[in-house]
Amino acid sequence: MVNVDVTLYAITDRGAIGQRDFYEAIEAALKGGATILQLREKGLDEVSLIEEAKKVKNICSRYGVPLIINDNYKAAIASGADGVHVGIEDAPVAEIRSKAGSGFIIGATAKTVEQAKAAQAAGADYLGVGAVFPSTTKKNAIRITNEQLREIAASVDIPVTAIGGISKSNMTELKGCGADGAALVSAIFAAENIETECRELKKLSQEVFR
Repeated sequence: MVNVDVTLYAITDRGAIGQRDFYEAIEAALKGGATILQLREKGLDEVSLIEEAKKVKNICSRYGVPLIINDNYKAAIASGADGVHVGIEDAPVAEIRSKAGSGFIIGATAKTVEQAKAAQAAGADYLGVGAVFPSTTKKNAIRITNEQLREIAASVDIPVTAIGGISKSNMTELKGCGADGAALVSAIFAAENIETECRELKKLSQEVFR
């Protein structure tokens, strides 16, 4: 199992970044204290994703922050990224672990205690649990109550990051839920000053989560 710090988990969103430089926005998030970064590019083919991931990996390496690729573990391995995050419908954790080896970070989505336990048993290094609030990124995301989040977090030994509509204004509502950090998309990348926003979000996350 790889030790993963999910205190402030930044997930990229080109739509939120808008006309600003994509790579500068990522670097600003890392400067501000993001502890892990996920490259989420649903619209890219695998070859383009690998090339982009290599560029982002170079930035992440300068800050000592792990780079996670959304969904595509083959692109993650080929690009030299540190890991992958997979949803319930994506490649099974056990399959990825068998191909990627022990040093590769695998994050898995879990919405129930059963899914959480199964992901941990299969070799996941951390869990993403949500949506804890209504999400603008995934409008059809199934909501998770604080009590469900608490039960899931208590059922596993690996880190749990809460995800879904989290912002500076509502993060404190998750205090006591048992999670280890928060994953944010637009709250980071739609911010006017990404670096400053990340500093404030990280400080808040350290106060809210265990």
